[in-house]
Amino acid sequence: MTFCTLLGPAPAQAATATRQASVEEQRLDGPVPKEILARSGFADVAPEFTRTLETTRSYGAARRLVEREGTRLWRRAVDRVQGRGPAGGDLSRDDDRPLYWARLGLTRELRLWQPEFGLSDADRAALLDRLEQTSRGQSTVDYPRGKGFKKILLTGFDPFTLDRDIRISNPSGATALALDGTWIRTADGQLARIETVTFPVRWQDFADGVVERALAPVLPKVDVFTTVSQGRVGRVDVERFNGAWRGGFWDNDNASSTGLVPVSDPATQPQWTRTTLPYQDIVAAPTGRFPVYDHTGVTEIPAGATEPVDRPDGPTPGSTARAGGGGDYLSNEIAYRATLLRDRLGLSIPGGHVHTPVLQFGPGNTDPATGTVTDPGFVRNRLDIVAQMRAILRVAAA
Repeated sequence: MTFCTLLGPAPAQAATATRQASVEEQRLDGPVPKEILARSGFADVAPEFTRTLETTRSYGAARRLVEREGTRLWRRAVDRVQGRGPAGGDLSRDDDRPLYWARLGLTRELRLWQPEFGLSDADRAALLDRLEQTSRGQSTVDYPRGKGFKKILLTGFDPFTLDRDIRISNPSGATALALDGTWIRTADGQLARIETVTFPVRWQDFADGVVERALAPVLPKVDVFTTVSQGRVGRVDVERFNGAWRGGFWDNDNASSTGLVPVSDPATQPQWTRTTLPYQDIVAAPTGRFPVYDHTGVTEIPAGATEPVDRPDGPTPGSTARAGGGGDYLSNEIAYRATLLRDRLGLSIPGGHVHTPVLQFGPGNTDPATGTVTDPGFVRNRLDIVAQMRAILRVAAA
C-alpha cells in the first residue's frame, strides 16, 4: 500500500486561518505564558519573527521564512533542554513549555498577518501547516546512514487542560526534546539512535491526518516506535489495546469530537489495534521509580449488545470500541493511528503507546491560582519521568 492511500485529507487550517487568534493562541496574553517565555529566553521569538514577516514581499519568501524559523525554534528548544548554548533564564532546562508558548506566538503572528501582496486562506493555511511541521521536529527526522545501530522513533504531545491549570507541562513533550538526536545502548548492548517529533492536542489536526503524514515516511525506516503521552498518577502504563473511538473531551482549542476515529479507507478500519512493544520485558525491567503496568483494560460494546461495558482483560470478539487502554482522548487516538499505520504498511516492528505518570507540582504548589510556574519537586518529577522513558526505550529496542 502506498503512502498516499494512508494519509488523511489536506489540512483544514484554513478553517481557522482568519484574522482572529485561535482559542489556544489567546492564552498567550496571560501572565504565566509571559513568565515562562521570559524565564527561558524565548520571549524574543515572536517579536523577531514579526519584524521579519513585515518585510516579506512574496508568498515564496514567506514560505522560506516559515521553514527556517520553524526549524530554528525546534532546534533551539532541543538545544536548551539538552544543555547546549545559554539557558536564557532561570527556568530549568528540562522544561518543554517554552517551545509550546513560543510556537503559539509564531502561529498567532502568522494568522493575523496581512501582507501587501495579499494572502489567500489556502496559502495562509499552508504556511501555518508548515510552521507546525517544522517547529515540531516533523521535517528533520534524520537517521545517520550505515548499519550497526537501531533506529527508534518517539512522539510526544503539547501541554493540555490549560484552562484547568495554565502552568501545566507535558512530560511526553519534555521527553521528546530531551531525547531527540541522542544515542543510547539498548538492554542487550546494541547502539540505537532516537529521533522524536511532537503533536498538537487538537482533534481537527488528527482528523486532517497529521499523524499519518508525519509517520508514514518514517515508520518503514525504524526498528521500534513509541507514542507517548501523560496518563495516570504515579504509574507508567504500556497500553495493550487501542480503540477506534473519540470520547469528546475538550482539546486545546476548546473543541470537542465524539464518534469513530476518522481515518482513510474506513471500510477496512478495525475497531481495535494492539501494541507490539515487548510489554512483558518492559514491565519486568527496573526502569525507574514509577511502577510499570501492562494495562489491558478497555471499554467496549459487546457483539449483539447496545450498552458499553468495561473489560479488564481486553476486547471480546466482534465488539465495538468505546475506549482503548489509553482512554478515548488523543492519547488513545495517536496510539490507534500509529499502530494502524504500522499494520497497513505491513510492518512487523515493535510499536505501541506508553503513558507516563501525571507530572505533578511539589507540595504546597498545587493551586493554579496562587502557585508558581515551577518548583524543585516539579522539576525532579519531570526529570525522573524522562529518565524512566529513556530506560524503557533501552528495553523496548533490545
